[in-house]
Amino acid sequence: MSATRLITVLLLSGGALCGTAQVADAQQAGTPPTPQQDSIRVASRLDLDGKHAEARAIFQRLIDGAPTPAAKAAVQRRMAISYGFQGDCASTAKYHEMVIEYWKTREAAEPQNAFYQEGEMANEAARVCIDLGQLDMAERLYVRGTELGLKEPEPKTHPRALWEFRLAHARGRLAARRGNAAEARVQVANARRVLDADTVMAAQQARFYPYLVGYVALFTNDLVTADVELTRAVGMQGNGSDPFLHALLGMTYEKQGNQAKAREMYQKAYDLSTGHNPPSAFSRPFARRLLGLD
Repeated sequence: MSATRLITVLLLSGGALCGTAQVADAQQAGTPPTPQQDSIRVASRLDLDGKHAEARAIFQRLIDGAPTPAAKAAVQRRMAISYGFQGDCASTAKYHEMVIEYWKTREAAEPQNAFYQEGEMANEAARVCIDLGQLDMAERLYVRGTELGLKEPEPKTHPRALWEFRLAHARGRLAARRGNAAEARVQVANARRVLDADTVMAAQQARFYPYLVGYVALFTNDLVTADVELTRAVGMQGNGSDPFLHALLGMTYEKQGNQAKAREMYQKAYDLSTGHNPPSAFSRPFARRLLGLD
């Protein structure tokens, strides 16, 4: 698999593979890692180690030398996440917007995928921003992501219910962060209603529901519910390696006064933060700081 093809596959799939996974993919295909793959691996590792300026210098060289618009957009997405690691919501959104502009050029050729990817990129930027506490920016991006995703023409490959669930999920978290427990509960109920109405979509998305309930409980100081739901979320298939869920559970234990268990969860969050993606962009520096590793 060529470097250009690998980058394009990552972009099309919405994948968040870290550099080492890209190398493994190349090895499984029977080919050694290319210089481009090695560069992405090195830059991703630098972000994980907190060396963001060095990482972005590599990403910028890859952007400048990208052989195709798709390859360029894939590395622009990496650059966006790099800024997320440094806590820069505005720059993250700026680079995700560049990726959205690429997908706009693909609307005629592959409309189902293009509009989905536009919505995904807006939501990914929103995820970085909400985790950084930039709630107004996050809300604007989540709404925009929903609007873009819903433009996908028939025959839709991503149902309206998916975007409705994601927006209710986001609004529930936003309301909780703003201290509006009543509105947060309304949005949790909306998310549950959407899941119950579309069992096919729910089969893929239901694992994110206890995360929502636990998140809302944590930020509205219902610590018993937060403990139960976040523990349940971590134990669900597909969630066990999510560093952000472990960070949330650590916050819950810390608020409960259980410093030993909090530190255990923060250590797990740090150890699991090996991807170059929004969960790691928050959890890695957050846990590093709390564990005194800076």
